[in-house]
Amino acid sequence: MVQGKTAALASDDRQPDREAAGGRDILLSAALNAFATQGFHGTSMRDIATRAGMSISATYYYFPSKADLLRHIMVSVTEDLIADLEAARDAAGDDPTARLAAIVRAHVRLHTERQMESFVGNSELRSLSAADHATVIGLRDRVSTIFKDAVADGRQRGVFDCPHPAEATMAVVTMCTSVAGWYRLDGRHNPQTIADRYAALALRLVGCSAA
Repeated sequence: MVQGKTAALASDDRQPDREAAGGRDILLSAALNAFATQGFHGTSMRDIATRAGMSISATYYYFPSKADLLRHIMVSVTEDLIADLEAARDAAGDDPTARLAAIVRAHVRLHTERQMESFVGNSELRSLSAADHATVIGLRDRVSTIFKDAVADGRQRGVFDCPHPAEATMAVVTMCTSVAGWYRLDGRHNPQTIADRYAALALRLVGCSAA
């Protein structure tokens, strides 16, 4: 009887955490901040629960492990990046120059607007399980393909004079991704200025005659 009462009290104690508005998002935000400041391996589920203001049981209710939290963060931001790139590409129309510039701007903007997620995604890739690593790499390959197709289209139509398209594409994607590592809100340039400058740099890298 005492055990049953204790269990009921424990259940009642967890209930506010489970039903709290936005509890899952609060937990994800806490995990993101912990991973960014302490690293994945330096963070425990109890650390995340404390940051979120939740009980440890509520933390496990939402996510069974910190690995699941890391996977969700990485997959979510990469899927959103793909959606942004596709939308920017399609809105730019048929011109190869406009298309490449548009996807570069979209890539840079996401890495400034969601800087912490991008930083964790780049720094903690090695911390994923083999299966989760394969999932994230598959998504990143889709990002690369969007850029490869844009460069290939420009070359085919004689707009880009690019003798080494694979290397040029890799350079463009890498420089866009690196923004998350150095961008500062109180820095000299706002995200749009950075995006515009990176778009111009990308066009020069692929030998765009109009750049």
